[in-house]
Amino acid sequence: MAPSTGRALPTLDRKRQTELTNPTSIGSEREVGNSAAYPQLSDAQLARLRSYGTPQTVEAGEVLYGPGDATYDLIVTEDATVEIVQPATWDAPEESLVRFGPGSFLGELNMLTGQAVYLIARVVEAGRVHRIASAQFRRLMAEDAELSDILLEAFRARREVLRQSGASRGLELVGSTMDSASLALRTYAARRRLPHLWFDADSVAGQALIEAESLTSADLPAALMPDRVLRRATPGELAQALGLSYRRIDSDGSADVTVVGAGPAGLAAAVYASSEGLTTVVLDAVAPGGQAAATTRIENYLGFPTGISGTELAERAETQALKFGARLSTPCEIVALEIDEHLRAVLADGTDIPTRALIIASGARYRSLALDRWDEFAGAGVFYAATELEARSCVGCPVTVVGGGNGAGQAALFLASCGCDVTVAIRRPDIESGMSRYLVDRLLANPKITVRGGTEVARLDGEHVLESISLVGPDGELHEQPCRGLFCFIGAEPATSWLTGVALDEHGFVRTDVQLTRDELGETWTALRRAPLPFETNVPGVFAVGDVRHGSMKRVAAAVGEGASAVRSVHTAIGVRA
Repeated sequence: MAPSTGRALPTLDRKRQTELTNPTSIGSEREVGNSAAYPQLSDAQLARLRSYGTPQTVEAGEVLYGPGDATYDLIVTEDATVEIVQPATWDAPEESLVRFGPGSFLGELNMLTGQAVYLIARVVEAGRVHRIASAQFRRLMAEDAELSDILLEAFRARREVLRQSGASRGLELVGSTMDSASLALRTYAARRRLPHLWFDADSVAGQALIEAESLTSADLPAALMPDRVLRRATPGELAQALGLSYRRIDSDGSADVTVVGAGPAGLAAAVYASSEGLTTVVLDAVAPGGQAAATTRIENYLGFPTGISGTELAERAETQALKFGARLSTPCEIVALEIDEHLRAVLADGTDIPTRALIIASGARYRSLALDRWDEFAGAGVFYAATELEARSCVGCPVTVVGGGNGAGQAALFLASCGCDVTVAIRRPDIESGMSRYLVDRLLANPKITVRGGTEVARLDGEHVLESISLVGPDGELHEQPCRGLFCFIGAEPATSWLTGVALDEHGFVRTDVQLTRDELGETWTALRRAPLPFETNVPGVFAVGDVRHGSMKRVAAAVGEGASAVRSVHTAIGVRA
């Protein structure tokens, strides 16, 4: 595929660009073993794998798939050799990434995510291959547990290899490090594990890229792909370009279950629903992971004694749901729930999804502080998550974490590990009442963390980025201190503004089952001759789980349990309503 322009970067070679713009990707990420990414299959395994496909003779130079294709078949080589090629980009020619000889299979994670093809598969040596079409691929994943596990592990490992290789050149993002729109774009690319390179607009390489593509500051953030440039790019526009936004795969686009929200509760519901044969659609307004994705280390989740990051937990759960056939679309905002003879989830673009049952797992969003210049500093020193992306802008600098829950404690420990001097500011006089004991002990023992009870943020200061804050202590004294990053983890508001006809409590959280009053249950329930099922709202067939539900525990394990348990109620409701 031809590059978008004929310009080349002045003075900088490709290796040096990558070192300057994305140093953490050079030799510092975890190694992915070839045995996982490129497993050697036995003759018996190959025979089973090929049995799902259709044989085809291919010639040298033939392209089996490439950019512009919405999907592709799983391809198993018999005696042919196929190479995977990164197409030419604005600053570099084609690059061969890997070759698959006889007895191999082609494919990576986009076979599950639905991401459009972005690499070229070209035959190097003629021979025979076996094409496994989408329906047969799904049958294989359902029927053969051994092959399914091998393919899944290979797809995940290959995606990591691609993220660290020349495939990253296929998507290049440029913007300001201290800019909320740029941070949103980078966060989306990171959570969807998209192979990409990030260029800071203020770096030498970033300036060179901007000059080469004739971009201006008004065009940022921008996303550069082999066939197009997205100016003032948003996650939604990028998803649309990559084929990750919602699209119907049949005439009516109906689903057995639509899950709104891809946090731990929503992903758990998706895993259990799809694994039990229900057609499952998952929608999230941001990206997989929910609030958990903002957590660098969860240590009290069953089965992970050394902890797991929220991002990794979400990635594993997403892959698990996709394995069973769930369809996940992000960012994809639902704006209304229509309730008549049938349930319909209505998206922001007007698309409606007819569904037999709907699970509300839209979670809650952290509140902001009512301070002057808060919106001005959003992404430029004010953050709602503490991951590697946010921490890069304030490594080694003083920061403040606002909040007294587990999320705030985990954020403080992570930032301290990045060399930051951390102030934890909480309104309550002590921190013990709202945080798990193991986190309290670690905060109080860490010399880089200062806990200030009875304290609130009163002022934000800085020229273009946050530079200092003023704190009011328990005695009313005002204290100004340097602050490169203010991380906000205060109370959350439920994401329920799109709901009509569903009973909410006074704070906007969804009431379910025994929480519902007689006034909220009308003639419909009399006709059904049953009470609401566990996690069912006052609308039959509509359920709520996780942080969005009234009385939820606000813990990952509880959210997962609710999401899984709600699916049993879905089965009952569908049976009653069918």
